[in-house]
Parts: sequence; structure tokens; C-alpha cells
Amino acid sequence: MLNEMRVLVTARSFGRHDPSLRETLERQVGEVRYNPTGQTLTAEEMVTLLADCDGCIAGVDEIPAHVLESAPRLKVIARYGVGVDRIDLDAARRLGIMVTNTPGANSSSVADLTLGFIICLARDIPQALQAVRAGTWPRMTGLSIEGKTIGLLGFGSIGQLVARRLAGFDARVLVTDPDLDQNACRACGAIPCSLDKLLAQSDFLSLHIPANDTTRGMVNAEMFEKMKAGAFLINTARGELIDENALLHALDSGHLGGAALDVFSDEPPDPSNPLLHHPRVVATPHIAAHADGATTAMGRAAMEDCLAVLRGEEPRHRVV
Repeated sequence: MLNEMRVLVTARSFGRHDPSLRETLERQVGEVRYNPTGQTLTAEEMVTLLADCDGCIAGVDEIPAHVLESAPRLKVIARYGVGVDRIDLDAARRLGIMVTNTPGANSSSVADLTLGFIICLARDIPQALQAVRAGTWPRMTGLSIEGKTIGLLGFGSIGQLVARRLAGFDARVLVTDPDLDQNACRACGAIPCSLDKLLAQSDFLSLHIPANDTTRGMVNAEMFEKMKAGAFLINTARGELIDENALLHALDSGHLGGAALDVFSDEPPDPSNPLLHHPRVVATPHIAAHADGATTAMGRAAMEDCLAVLRGEEPRHRVV
């Protein structure tokens, strides 16, 4: 019975822009427990909070095997977003815990920030802002996006929306993806190509791939060497994709013109992380998915799948 069940919500923006989400969830189940810290939860914090819960609407918290094993009542983890790399899926499968996600719910929001990053890097907006605030009025020359080549590594729903937005800028868009949708390429005006060609020709390289055993650390020194001199790197996907030491070296050497990072390998990053203070880096605190429409859509989709599993029904977006 739903009215005897307890759900933990760790996603901090759940219901922020639409209070009816919280009201609906609280009306459906016996108890809703919310993230008490206002921060991403550690595994040990998850052990305590999840131990007697039947369901979880999860943010980007770490949920390894021992957390799942400590929650004998747990039936479902409804991921508030797309990436499930921080959940031990093998353990979930072994323990009979369903994992769901919300594909497409935040795609437009992430695509918007990606485009904002491209413009910021092209026109040196952060540096210009700092200069004006410091009381100077420098003559700064930026780059036109028109005629430039934008490379998209990954061409799922987010990559496709980025390509559609770029169509209005008259940029050339190259894409590579192992599961490339040729029809989507034609619809977006994007040009499929090999990874090596993408790296060699792109003035801006934007990452839109998941973090998994194949992709973690793939953006490394070897890849930076293959990139066009002076190119810019954009990451609104996962911090684990990038070897941050190699990125720092590529920036310091001048081979890369700059980088815009919404995600880091460790979040929050250590304040002493040199990338946070680098003059050619734009850094934001993992905000890509957090626009009003996206958080509401993610929250509703995660809640509906969580409740479906607790009712004994098949969820819409099952991962395992």
C-alpha cells in the first residue's frame, strides 16, 4: 500500500518551481523524507537516510553497492536526470531494485547553457566583465560564431538541440557518435565525421556523451594534441570525461584557447583546483539542467516512475 511507504527525495530542486509536485508525492505515500543538507549527499549519509525507505528520487548523489545493501525495503531509485553513472547498476540488478531516469526532460536547458558557453568563450564575456568592474575599458576583439566549426562529441537529444540552435548562427556543425542518427543529422544540418576529423577541424568542441567505463578520462592529453590549435572545450556532460591535469596543461601551453566547464570530476571541486582560477576557464556549479522548465519536467517524470514501481507497475523509463 502506497500510504505505508516512505520515499527519500535527495534532488534539491524537486518541486522548487512547481510546489504541486511535493504536494502530489506527499499525498500519495505515507512519508516523504527530503535531503536535510541542501548539498549532494555522501554515500554514508545515504546509508542513514535510505535504510528504511521504499523509494528514492535521487539527484547526483553517490549510491554504491553498500548503500543499496543497507536498504532492504528499497524497490526503486528514480534518477532525477539522465546520468546513472553514480549508481551501482550491477548491485541494483542483483538486489532487484529498479533504476529509472528522465531522458529528454532537461535537454533544452543543457543545450541553452552549451550555447551560452560558446558565446561566452567566443566574445571573452567573463574577462570583459572583470575588466569593466576593475575600472578599465579595454579594446577587446572576440570571435564570430558565423563560419566557425562546432564539433559535437555525442549526438543524442542534447547534441541535436545544440545543433538546431546553432543553425541560426550559420556555423558548420560536425558530429560523431557511435549510434549516430542520420535522419537527425539531416534535420539539424549537421555533418557526420570521424573523431579525428572532429578534433582537427573544430573551433569549439562540446561534449555530450555519458560517463561510463569506455568514456571516463577519454578527453586526455592525446585527444588535446589532436585538437585544433586555439580551440575551445565545452563540457556540460560529466566531469569524469576529462583528465583535468591534461586540460590544465593544454590551457597553460596555449594549445587550447579556453574551456567552459559546468561539471568536474569531484563536486564540489576543491577551492584550490587551478582550473577554477585559470584566466581562460569559465566555470559554473553544475547548473546546466537547472532551469525552471527542466527541473519541473525532471521532477514530474521521476516522481511518476517512482510511484509506478511502488504500485507494482512498469515505469516509463527503466534503466535496470
